[in-house]
Amino acid sequence: MAIFQNTVVNKYLNNQNEHVLSEKWNIYKTHFFDPKVQQNIRDSKEEEYQEGFMRDLFVNVLGYTLKPKDNYNLVLEKKNVKDSKKADAAIAIVENS
Repeated sequence: MAIFQNTVVNKYLNNQNEHVLSEKWNIYKTHFFDPKVQQNIRDSKEEEYQEGFMRDLFVNVLGYTLKPKDNYNLVLEKKNVKDSKKADAAIAIVENS
């Protein structure tokens, strides 16, 4: 069973800016398809590349802003409300007062 109905998926796919998608895809490919980068990632422990991955993908490719910058929407090591365990990162909605 699909998570979203095809009409919903198609609605959002049709509203994407192809120029922006192409630009972001090129940024992604340039970094993550580089054989040296791939090898360095494979050779790294999870903790060594965790912050780098968040920055490389979520900040540099997807355009999120990492805390502590103003108007951030990406937080590292966020404690879960339910069980107090920590997630590696969380996309946040922050209301500025």
